[in-house]
Amino acid sequence: MSSVPDGKKLVRSPSGLRMVPENGAFNSPFSLGEPQWVPDKECPNCMQCNKKFDFLTRKHHCRRCGRCFCDKCCSTKMALPRMCFVDPVRQCGECSRISQKEVEFYDKQLKVLIGGATFFVTLGTSEKSETMVCRLSNNHRYLFLDGESHFEVELSRISSMQVLTEGSTPEECDIHSYTSLLDSQYISEGGNSRASGMLLHYKRMGSLDPQQLRMEVADDKKTASTWLAAMHKAAKLLYEARGE
Repeated sequence: MSSVPDGKKLVRSPSGLRMVPENGAFNSPFSLGEPQWVPDKECPNCMQCNKKFDFLTRKHHCRRCGRCFCDKCCSTKMALPRMCFVDPVRQCGECSRISQKEVEFYDKQLKVLIGGATFFVTLGTSEKSETMVCRLSNNHRYLFLDGESHFEVELSRISSMQVLTEGSTPEECDIHSYTSLLDSQYISEGGNSRASGMLLHYKRMGSLDPQQLRMEVADDKKTASTWLAAMHKAAKLLYEARGE
């Protein structure tokens, strides 16, 4: 194990070399822990094609799920940014397809979220809104909102996330809950004009009382809709990382 600048360290595990935060409390909320490998003695056959392992047919463990496969069923080496691997690692077919989609999120949607978009922001039950730029922090842990004032929302403290659509009100059924957001038809990668904002409920540090934050697209609707689409992708990863 060796230390490198910016609060991160290199860690070597059976799965490969990983670059992780010095303090685990500063992990990205999108990150996943390494799985426990299925013990060799518990997998005499490939867990995909059922081929029996022997001297010529070697066992290989998928770095994402930890299951045991033959070389044919676990031959793909692919980046796995959610586990902070430095190099591409061996993955089974099912896991490699999932990881490919996540690589696209890290390459595209994260840049959109960090770049930010402009919204009309309303706190709590106030009737006054403020024009603010909302963006994801570089460490992925906070939403920064900047206007005449500034405040932050920690992603790990968001309890619900709802998409607002054109013409909707908080009482209407076309607002999508945090979990149903994963399959929302109202928002797409390219941005959808029907997505008009987002409603968040979260808890501030040291407080048990839930807070409400309403965001509605401002003048640049295309950029804001694209940002909401990226947040839609992020919600799925947050949901999975929490194990909910």
